[in-house]
Amino acid sequence: MRFTLRQMQVFVEIARSENVSRAAEALALSQSAASAALAELENQFDQQLFDRNGKRLRLNEQGSLLLPHAVELLDRAEEIEALLRGERGLGSLRVGATLTIGNYLLPLIVSNFLQAHPESRVRLQVHNTATIAGMLRHHEIDLGLVEGQVVDAELEAEPWVEDELVVFCAPGHRLAPRGRVDFAEIADQPWILRERGSGTRATFDAALRQWPGGIVPRLELEHTEAVKRAVESGLGLGCLSRLALRDAFRRGSLVALETPGLDLRRRFSFVWHRGKYHSAAIRQFLADCRAFTAGAQRSDQIPLPPVA
Repeated sequence: MRFTLRQMQVFVEIARSENVSRAAEALALSQSAASAALAELENQFDQQLFDRNGKRLRLNEQGSLLLPHAVELLDRAEEIEALLRGERGLGSLRVGATLTIGNYLLPLIVSNFLQAHPESRVRLQVHNTATIAGMLRHHEIDLGLVEGQVVDAELEAEPWVEDELVVFCAPGHRLAPRGRVDFAEIADQPWILRERGSGTRATFDAALRQWPGGIVPRLELEHTEAVKRAVESGLGLGCLSRLALRDAFRRGSLVALETPGLDLRRRFSFVWHRGKYHSAAIRQFLADCRAFTAGAQRSDQIPLPPVA
């Protein structure tokens, strides 16, 4: 072969960071060594893989075609190296999850996974759906678990488990005793919502498409717990996953307001880069996720230990 694994490593890391210096740092190489490896790769095959704009390098069409194959090659090479070292573990795994999944489900799933496979390593990052999709496109993570709909030609999604949002308020709110309201009664209320780009906000906005005029949020927050605290303090109404609110409803610190006129259903999904090689670690982790939610029709029906 005319290329080396080191050249592939440099190519992939530059594609992720769009910068030779950052790629070299990530690979513990000098900048000159990283630049030389990329130059050799491009010169050997007389193919330019990046468009140059100052210090920034962006994949061109040829580089974009090569990237998923290069990532798969490196993933398989890591498995081969582990076998040659005599290791029988599953290897490392980089997982990205949206906030509801990352805060309420994945800590338990990852804990079970690591207890069963103590030789493995999992790096978990929690962001909104738009950020997770971007990380998958740049091959910064192996697998995404998201709440929002992902429509991207580079990514492949597989349904996992159903979920549903619910409108809620503080127990002292004047509507709290009602338990069930028409949206017309609450449209002009102050709203505390997740930020745009989150799957939760996308589902809420989609449910309001038939509502003339929409609503104007009083406050937009990037964290589920911050939304809950703001609503508890009486700032307004919120709308989050029933899973995230289950313990608060049980304690009585928040109250559900059922809204039959709004379709707030959605589903959690697995997402990966199209053509991504599913290593043994990915396959086992997906199986563990499915087993964890088996038998639950909806996310808030998954048996979880209560939070005090």
